[in-house]
Amino acid sequence: MGHSLLDLWYGFGVALQPAHLLWAVFGVLLGNMVGVLPGLGALTTISMLLPLTYAMAPVPAILMLAGIFYGSQYGGAIGAILLNLPSHPPHAVTCLDGYPMTRAGRGGAALGVTMLASFFAASVGIVVMIFLSPYLVRIAFKFGPAEVSSIMLLGLLAGATMSRGSPLKGVAMTLFGMMCGVVGTDVNTGVLRLTFGMPSLSDGVELGALCMGLFAIADFLVTVNRERVVTEHARMSMRDMRPTRAELRRSLMPMLRGTLVGTLFGAIPGTGPTITTFIAYALERKVSRHPERFGTGLIEGVAAPEAASHSKTQVDFIPTLTLGIPGDAVMALLLGALILKGIEPGPQLITAHRDIFWGLVASFWIGNVLLLVLNVPMIGVWVRLLRVPYRLLVPAAVFFTCIGVYSGRNSLFDVGELAVFGVLGAVFLLLEFPISPIILGYVLGPLLEENFRRALLLSRGDLGVFLHRPISAGFLAACCLVLGVQLASWMRRLRVAVPVAGRAVP
Repeated sequence: MGHSLLDLWYGFGVALQPAHLLWAVFGVLLGNMVGVLPGLGALTTISMLLPLTYAMAPVPAILMLAGIFYGSQYGGAIGAILLNLPSHPPHAVTCLDGYPMTRAGRGGAALGVTMLASFFAASVGIVVMIFLSPYLVRIAFKFGPAEVSSIMLLGLLAGATMSRGSPLKGVAMTLFGMMCGVVGTDVNTGVLRLTFGMPSLSDGVELGALCMGLFAIADFLVTVNRERVVTEHARMSMRDMRPTRAELRRSLMPMLRGTLVGTLFGAIPGTGPTITTFIAYALERKVSRHPERFGTGLIEGVAAPEAASHSKTQVDFIPTLTLGIPGDAVMALLLGALILKGIEPGPQLITAHRDIFWGLVASFWIGNVLLLVLNVPMIGVWVRLLRVPYRLLVPAAVFFTCIGVYSGRNSLFDVGELAVFGVLGAVFLLLEFPISPIILGYVLGPLLEENFRRALLLSRGDLGVFLHRPISAGFLAACCLVLGVQLASWMRRLRVAVPVAGRAVP
């Protein structure tokens, strides 16, 4: 521990050098701003600024790119809570309770709790990076295809039942999301699947178009002819923008549980932040005494996924830097930036490039403190967005949504996908089908299929491999427990409904 503290002190010396600090602050501020804009997230921004790093030294280049990454995580929650715009896929689950809080006049409180949860979770993630990196790397090596496929199955089962209303509707939407996820080229055989003869679908359905269409465009289509209630709550005092003591007390345990989920998933290579936020939300709903109230504006439904997202963001750097295994597309881009600088990721990076690793860790803390200082006073500014007239807000939001989706792959076909999923989402909302399981099925379905097939190939077709490995068997047991709980709940509701129906008959 003493050696780690000395290394951290050395890292602060590297990060606080004026040139390094300037680029880190620039990355954090830029990431926070683009995080608010729909679709213009960390991946697009880092891609555009990557050529700039060719003329930069390795340390400031990596500090800037990393600052863009975790800075965008802060900004992404703003659109999700205030406008039901999930600017980035991990924040789609935040819309479920964040936006209802805004409609109830508690949008400022939701943003306040989000900032506190984000800072707390990021701080825990940084501490984990400092002291537990070797242990988490050792745990990560124990997760093979069988373990990953089992945990993906658990996430799908939990997500299919986490929405309000009929569990069958949740299962149906999860299956629809899995169908969207397998569109494109099969990674094992190279065969095109469900493309319907359209070459533009060979790379699959674009995730940004799916999220923006199902949440943002669908909400606009459903509410375009209705009186906007949110603007009535746009004028509020600073006291209304602060979370109450009761809200902070109710947020404490969800923050802790979300941080734990994000930390555990951060150590597992190949799992993105979107998976983490949905599982954290599903966990909160399972442990809650009133799961039926989720989706109506509970502060717990905001604190848990945001904490999971930010702890995951920090811990994600452990497998990326020490194993060379990126957790998502942004991490893969950061990995590419390291390789372009002639730095080979791996276990030797911590000792061979101490200035990069420990300077990066120290910059995380500096950047998160800066984001907290900037965003807490800015809560009032973000809430004032709601005072923009709805007739101006909707066209502007749709415009930026289309620009963000188009910039992902420079394809007008993706904008067409946005329109299609917007119409489908509006139909699902009118029929009272849950939307969030679609995103979960899209993300987890391909991962489940890929790792399931890989596990069978390695075991020569033996299904027993999922039971012979203890970690995989444990997750499968948890799947059986989830199914048993749902079946028992269904039978209990059926037992209550039958006598009531009998008495209703004359």
